Amino acid sequence: MLLLTKEDIKKVFTMKDAIDAVKTAFKLYSEGKSVVPLRTNIDVPKFQGQSLFMPGYVEDLNSLGIKIVSVFPKNAQKNIPSVPAKMILLDGTAGDVCCVMDGTYLTQLRTGAGSGAATDILSNKDSKIGALIGTGGQAKCQLEAMLSVRELEEVRVYSLEYEKSYEFAENMQRELKDYNAKIIPVKSSDEAVCNADIITAVTTSKNPVFDGKKVKKGAHINGVGSYTPNMQEMDEYIVSKADGFYVDSKEAVLSEAGDILIPIDKGIVTKDRIDGEIGELLTGKIKGRRSKEDITIYKTVGISVMDIVTAYKIYEKALKMGIGVFADI
Repeated sequence: MLLLTKEDIKKVFTMKDAIDAVKTAFKLYSEGKSVVPLRTNIDVPKFQGQSLFMPGYVEDLNSLGIKIVSVFPKNAQKNIPSVPAKMILLDGTAGDVCCVMDGTYLTQLRTGAGSGAATDILSNKDSKIGALIGTGGQAKCQLEAMLSVRELEEVRVYSLEYEKSYEFAENMQRELKDYNAKIIPVKSSDEAVCNADIITAVTTSKNPVFDGKKVKKGAHINGVGSYTPNMQEMDEYIVSKADGFYVDSKEAVLSEAGDILIPIDKGIVTKDRIDGEIGELLTGKIKGRRSKEDITIYKTVGISVMDIVTAYKIYEKALKMGIGVFADI
């Protein structure tokens, strides 16, 4: 059994590698070539926590696995991660565990890669201005994914606390300097989205984080943070008026994402608002952007096939490069 830390993963896998892996995952999912049960959520009220179990199987790769993600906010008081996660990968030919890796970084990487894949498929090729709303643990990978697929000149960063926006922008300007984009902190979401070609929202908000009426024609939006029925980052206006609304999984989004469930409950849109899955775009089953003026949306809640394919590709590369530590249990 191979053990891989966050640093091990970084040594063997780039954001572009992750985007390629997630594109494969989306295709397999939409072609019905994976088994992806809805995640199981177990509440732990005694410690005000919850654990989520995300299993899946991909026959083409002879791989299956489960990612376990816990949310225990009080962990912060103990100086331990409040959202610990591990990915357990199994050899699909024998059914035994072949790899355990850091699930927190894997989640950040594959979630960012999902937005990167959608942005690559749906945004205008000449996009120059990006907007990033949210500066939490997912934000860096979301930013790098955006920069990986488009030659952006600047990305505006906004969070509720300007100090966090400023600090994040400063750090990212150094860490992602090879992309040659200006990372600029701003003091309002209006300032962030004004004339932006690509907008990524990655927050835990229960209320819309930007004004949909301020989104320019031709923009592409990634809605990442709303993963429960009562969370909402995009307002009803932009959800109802966008020219294209695409998802990672129809089943998962219609079960979990407040961004679409809240407008449905209000009678503003129906389930037909979803035009299709990213995997269907990649296989050519449906069409995406039809003109430079279209506003497109990608809504994700995350599905286990993204974890399994990405983890499998990481595992393959780590074996070839001799990275990680073996344990015999």
